[in-house]
Amino acid sequence: MNIEELYQVYCQHPVVTTDSRNCPQGSVFFALKGEKFDGNAYASQALEAGCAAAVVDEAEFAADERYILVPDVLQALQQLSALHRHEWGGPVLQITGTNGKTTTKELISAVLSRKFNVLFTQGNLNNHIGVPLTLLRLTAEHDMAVVETGANHPGEIAQLCRIVQADYGLITNVGRAHLEGFGSFEGVKATKGELYDDLSLRGGKVFLNAFDDDLLQMALGRGLKLHETALPYVEGRVSEASPFLTFQWRPDVDDDWHRVETRLVGAYNIDNVRAAVTVGLYFGVPADQIDQAIADYVPRNSRSEFRRSDRNQLIVDAYNANPSSMAAALTNFLFVQDAHKMVILGDMQELGQESEAEHQKVLAQLADSHLEQIWLVGPKFRQAADEARFAHPGVRFFPDADAVKASLETEPVEGFTILIKGSNSMRLHELPGLL
Repeated sequence: MNIEELYQVYCQHPVVTTDSRNCPQGSVFFALKGEKFDGNAYASQALEAGCAAAVVDEAEFAADERYILVPDVLQALQQLSALHRHEWGGPVLQITGTNGKTTTKELISAVLSRKFNVLFTQGNLNNHIGVPLTLLRLTAEHDMAVVETGANHPGEIAQLCRIVQADYGLITNVGRAHLEGFGSFEGVKATKGELYDDLSLRGGKVFLNAFDDDLLQMALGRGLKLHETALPYVEGRVSEASPFLTFQWRPDVDDDWHRVETRLVGAYNIDNVRAAVTVGLYFGVPADQIDQAIADYVPRNSRSEFRRSDRNQLIVDAYNANPSSMAAALTNFLFVQDAHKMVILGDMQELGQESEAEHQKVLAQLADSHLEQIWLVGPKFRQAADEARFAHPGVRFFPDADAVKASLETEPVEGFTILIKGSNSMRLHELPGLL
C-alpha cells in the first residue's frame, strides 16, 4: 500500500498506536521494530485489543485485509505524519537545542494556549518516532503546533525538519552534550543548525536569542537577517533566583518593565522565559496573559523542580545532565542562600573522549564551594576525582543510585537544601522520596 492509500485509512481511523498494550478502539497499530522486539509479532494482538488495522512490513504476518503491508513501518509512519502535517496546513513552531528544550516548549505552549488551541509535544517525545506521533494528533480544531525535536547524531534534526515542515523555529542554546555522537562541539552546532538551514530554505522565521553569540553567528551565517527572518528575544533580566526565578521583561527600551514571579528554579531559565514572552508577543497574546501563563507554569518530571519534604528542601533537576547544564545548575545553586547545602550529582553520559575532562571541570567548580556535603554517584565521577586527586571534607562516592538509597535508609539526611542532578540513566530521580 502506498502512503496516499494509507492516509485514507488514517483519515477514517485518525488515532495511531505503537503499543499493543494500548489500543484505543478503531485505532491503527504500527508494528515498529526495536533492538529487542519486533512489532510485527504483536500485530494480531493489537487487532484483538481493538485496533481497526495493523501496519506491518513482514508478509508472513499479513493474515487478512486488516493488515496493511508496507516496505518499512517506521518510514511509513514518518511519511504519513509528514503528509498529514502538510494537509493540515497550520503554523508550526519547531524547537531544538542542547538544554531547556522541554521547559521552553512547555512555557511557549502555556503562553500560546491563552489565545489559541495549541497542540504540543507531550513530555519529551522528540525523536524519529515521537515527532511523527505528535503530528498525527493534529486535528482541524488545532490552531497551531509546537513541536520539540532532539538529536544525538549528525543529520537527525534535518531528518525531523523534513517531517515537521516548520514555519517558525527556535534553538534554545548549543552546548557540549552527546559529544560521543556529534564528535565535537562544532558537530553539535552543525546538527542543531540544521533547523536554521531548513527555515532559511523554506522562508521561515527564527526566534533568536541574539545575546548568545553562537546562535547569532549560526543564524547570520545562514543568511537569516535580524529583525526580518531572525526575530530577537525581548529584553529580560533576573531580579531574584533563590530558589525561584523572578524576572523582568520589556518589549522595547521605551516601555515599562513587566515583573513576573515564576515557579522555575534557577537564573538559567531566564532565556527560556524570554523565548516564551517573545513568541507570545509575536502571535498577539496580551502581555498580562503572557505574564500570568508563565507565573502559573509549574515544572514537573524532575526538571528544575523545587520540592519541600518533611526533612529537606530539594531542587530536583535529574532528568538529564551535560557539561553546560551541570555548570549552570551548580552556579545557580551556589548562589542560593542557605546555611546547610549539599549536592547529589550523577555521571554525565555520552561525552566520549571528553568525559573525564568534563567531569573534572565539575569537580573544579565544587572544590571552591562551601557546600557541606558532596555526594558523587557513578564510576565517571569516581575516576575523574581519583585522577584529579579531588578532596573535600564532605565528599562521598557511590557506585549507583541503589547505593545512595541504601545509605539514606540507614543514615537519613535532614535540614539541608539539596541539588539533585545527573543523567537520566543514573536514576537519581528515584531519590527524592528518601530525602
